[in-house]
Amino acid sequence: MSETTPPPGSSGPPGASGSRSPETHVIAFRAAEQLLAARDPRGAIRLLDPLIAAHPESGAARLLRARAFFASAQLRAAAREFEHILEREPDNAFAHFALARTHERSGRPERARKHFRLAAALDPKPEYVQAARFEN
Repeated sequence: MSETTPPPGSSGPPGASGSRSPETHVIAFRAAEQLLAARDPRGAIRLLDPLIAAHPESGAARLLRARAFFASAQLRAAAREFEHILEREPDNAFAHFALARTHERSGRPERARKHFRLAAALDPKPEYVQAARFEN
């Protein structure tokens, strides 16, 4: 599943019993993306929590929620979510880069450097390579 592909549907709407269609999950995922883009990360998290409860294996939903945690300065939660993603996708350069930014913002430069370098090694995007500071 790609980082932008929403999870498949399941039963159990947020906070109530009943069934949810796959379309409902797609709508919730897309709405969460829009909320994050509109700088409402807490709103995005509220939409993503029940979706992830129904689909804990969804890398796309978890990555979006990790980004929302970061944007709302919930750095411990962001780090836990990025680490969860990396346990399943150790070659996810973006997750390494985002985890590095999270560590950097949390005042843990050595942990940040490790993940910046992993991100750059996995995907030599200029922003990843620059953040890795290989010359130091």
